[in-house]
Amino acid sequence: MAPIPPGIRLLVSFNRDQWYRALTFILTFLLYTSFHLSRKPISIVKSELHKNCSSVSELATIASSSSSSSDSQQPSLPSLHTDMDCSWKPFDKNNYKQLLGAMDYSFLCAYAVGMYLSGIIGERLPIRLYLTVGMLTSGLFTCLFGLGYVYNIHSLGFYIFVQVANGLVQTTGWPSVVTCIGNWFGKGRRGLIMGLWNSHTSVGNILGSLIAGYWVSSNWGLSFIVPGLIIAAMGVVCFLFLIEHPNDLKSMYAQNSSPGKSVRTKNWNGVNGHAEVYLQYKNSKTQAYYYYEDSVQNRKSYDTELLLPRDSVCVPVQPVVVVKSESEPSAISFIGALRIPGVIEFSLCLLFAKLVSYTFLFWLPLYITKAAHLDAKKAGDLSTLFDVGGIVGGILAGVISDKLGKRATTCAVMLLLAAPTLYGFSMISEFGQGPTIGMLLVCGGLVNGPYALITTAVSADLGTHKSLKGNARALSTVTAIIDGTGSVGAALGPLLAGLLSAGGWDQVFYMLMTADFLALVLLLRLVTKELSSTKSRPISTVELKEH
Repeated sequence: MAPIPPGIRLLVSFNRDQWYRALTFILTFLLYTSFHLSRKPISIVKSELHKNCSSVSELATIASSSSSSSDSQQPSLPSLHTDMDCSWKPFDKNNYKQLLGAMDYSFLCAYAVGMYLSGIIGERLPIRLYLTVGMLTSGLFTCLFGLGYVYNIHSLGFYIFVQVANGLVQTTGWPSVVTCIGNWFGKGRRGLIMGLWNSHTSVGNILGSLIAGYWVSSNWGLSFIVPGLIIAAMGVVCFLFLIEHPNDLKSMYAQNSSPGKSVRTKNWNGVNGHAEVYLQYKNSKTQAYYYYEDSVQNRKSYDTELLLPRDSVCVPVQPVVVVKSESEPSAISFIGALRIPGVIEFSLCLLFAKLVSYTFLFWLPLYITKAAHLDAKKAGDLSTLFDVGGIVGGILAGVISDKLGKRATTCAVMLLLAAPTLYGFSMISEFGQGPTIGMLLVCGGLVNGPYALITTAVSADLGTHKSLKGNARALSTVTAIIDGTGSVGAALGPLLAGLLSAGGWDQVFYMLMTADFLALVLLLRLVTKELSSTKSRPISTVELKEH
């Protein structure tokens, strides 16, 4: 017989539960990648909505002077050329920065308000359906923004409405995917797993930049329509394949079994006096139990794990007793979630950390265009390096916090290092191409590292805090509170950037450094508590507990 290929050996080495974990990890990664992919185009298209009209005006002046010296009557052509080829109304005025900032603010403010409600609603509805509806409607509104170019719409109210509606429906994403990933993965190595998983934010930003940049100069409407179609298609994939909780699989296999069916397995010589094993499925409950026969007495043993093959196999199972409550744990209240230790501190810290991150998300391409004098496509491509650094920073933050067992301290150190990096980044126009690339990578890692750690591993830790006594239904609400508070900062950052940039980009970076310092201050109490702890052990040694 030929030897089994090593690839096949690797595949069969994983059990069914591990395959479903991998499916959930990859699927939720792709789902939230599509969310960020659909948010990124607005930052790429900004430089196209308002172009640098000086060169166009110079050409128009030359054409006007030449036409006046000739007998041809074409005095109106230069102005028509300028209007058509320069900026997109109503962003063609001197207040274009304020209008673009208002569009960002409308999306992010709606996102922040909706996030507080989304977690509470998400706990009371099937996550798969809730997430599917959110992705389909988000795809609709993203495409609707792009149709403004197709149908030549120049109403600011139209674009504001689309941004508000899209901000509200996009709140369905984050609490849902974090709850799913938290249900499937316990606390062991959560920082590493969440750090890898949270790279979907940067991957989505990179793909969104590349897709939007491909069409931004020729047809910026497609920069929105294509990402809108992608997130809608992923919504269909979510409906077809997302498994919310491992217990859903147990219910499925229990329901697929025949009522009262008893499958006799192979006899085995006995373990601890047991002579035979029977596997029965009880029709009235979605719970399987194992029945043991021995020479002394009959004993029943209940087991909640039903991820076992149903064919004839020998399974040595020890008798266990599982005490289950009759009712599902009730959803936690908003005030109850705020009482969990650390929720308020991390929420406020995320407010300022996300302010910095989202200011870069929405304004970085435009800043590079103005500071480095690049066109919209090159600026969009260069801005993706910030997200590449964010991927590395998120993973490093997760690994370090796992090893040290100190989430707050890890965030604080990265915030401390981010401030001087932001100052150096403010002088990007004075650097060459090489230093600019390096600064983008470092700045992305230090800015997005704490943001990624708080929104993933910290949220999951607090959502399964020991004070909740195993109530896993609190995870969605806790996640929504933390990310909702952070979204307030995400709304303020781009708005303030639009207002302050009128007086120079230096003021924007002073604002970002101030926010970074405030985020650090808010964590000092938790950092002091972690450092003063006499017993420090890595989080990986905490008992693995599924929830």
